[in-house]
Amino acid sequence: MGFPGATEGLKWEDHICFMVAEKVFCMTGPWGGACLKVTPDEFVVLTERDGITPTPYMARNMWVSIEPYSKLKEREWEQYVRQSYELIRAKLPKKVQRALK
Repeated sequence: MGFPGATEGLKWEDHICFMVAEKVFCMTGPWGGACLKVTPDEFVVLTERDGITPTPYMARNMWVSIEPYSKLKEREWEQYVRQSYELIRAKLPKKVQRALK
């Protein structure tokens, strides 16, 4: 929640979502894991790891599901959540991006 403009909300009944300008950059749910957007290269590498799979309906947009949380180390979580935020933020209109600073 320390990212500029980041908010938290509940979507789809039971998914805690972290958003920037109403765009989700991290999603958790009752399954005990999380979904994040990654780069195309990381998508290939990460989905070869045990416990990390393409996110249903969002794989074409380079989202991965990590289950359980222990499949990533703390440093990796920090890196990938920040990167997911930055990837989503970069797709926002420039005017919205400037307002987030």
